[in-house]
Amino acid sequence: MDDSPHLSQTSPDGPEGTGCLASIPRACLFAGTTPLESMPNLASYCGGPSLLVKRDDCNGLAFGGNKVRQLEFYFGAALSENADTILITGAVQSNFVRLAAAGARKLGMECHVQLEERVASTDAAYRVSGNVLLDKIFGATLHSYPEGEDEAGADLRLQEIAAGLRTAGKNPYVIPLAAGHPPLGALGYVVAAAEVLIQIQEDKIHVDEIFVGSGSGATHAGLLFGLRALGSPIAVTGVCVRRDAALQKPRILSICDQIATLLQTGNKVTDDDVQLIDSFLAPGYGVPNQATLHAIVTGAQTEALLLDPVYTGKTMAGLIHRARHLQDTDSTLLFWHTGGIPTIFAYQDAFEKALRNSGANPDTTQESAR
Repeated sequence: MDDSPHLSQTSPDGPEGTGCLASIPRACLFAGTTPLESMPNLASYCGGPSLLVKRDDCNGLAFGGNKVRQLEFYFGAALSENADTILITGAVQSNFVRLAAAGARKLGMECHVQLEERVASTDAAYRVSGNVLLDKIFGATLHSYPEGEDEAGADLRLQEIAAGLRTAGKNPYVIPLAAGHPPLGALGYVVAAAEVLIQIQEDKIHVDEIFVGSGSGATHAGLLFGLRALGSPIAVTGVCVRRDAALQKPRILSICDQIATLLQTGNKVTDDDVQLIDSFLAPGYGVPNQATLHAIVTGAQTEALLLDPVYTGKTMAGLIHRARHLQDTDSTLLFWHTGGIPTIFAYQDAFEKALRNSGANPDTTQESAR
């Protein structure tokens, strides 16, 4: 590890049960903790349990979001290798891409981003607004990739771009997309697990279940691994946003195994710990359904909470469904807000339609948890 002022340790010793976490390089992209807030108006609307929100949309860097925590460990590795350029791939409206571009600028680095064709959007704003506009403002060099479901191919293309940069005298670092690479980003949510447990203890709150979006799986797996490593039995329900539960479950279990390898410690996550809901996934990644749009409007009009149609909107739809059908009204559910706010502006047509039809009943989907 070099002596870069941007590098830090997770803590002097690392939380007990998290192995060698404290020795893994971590860049500083935000300071402090994100708020844990109650949602009394939404709870009243649902007529069921108490509701909380963990505000990772408030972690400061370029509209915030869960990827900030993940990028701290990727940038830590990049700085340790004296990299001067970051490469990353993602969907056209990727939050990860936007925050990688922002993090690169904050740390004095260049950034090349590759935008994949994952969403067949007819909304003109999708390709020019939201995260795409921010990528350009941050001065990222944009590349395109024609396939939306070819993680290995997208990574290979990044390596080809990186090779060209090396020939030009640069020292690039590639943030991979496909499985099979050490899940450094998931470590950000092992840290987050420790953070939220401290907040829960300090506020004397009992949390029964956490709802979080489950896409690449790094946030979901890291949070679940961290909670179990720290001895917490809180249930974690991942709301599927990219693939169905049958495909997502082995991915989460695999990432948990890989986290244990990275941290040189045991894995306390069991098969039964991986709970998933895929009822709000259709019609697919990046395409909101009626329940998702209703959840976004409801979050805004009850708690002034802004959600996006790709991740947090679908996650909120899952939480609202659970809250409205839960028999135990003494329970407490926690919604983990993973950001994505700029994406709102890329879905203008969908929101206009949702607002015109805001009186429609959204609760038409049967929950399928596995």
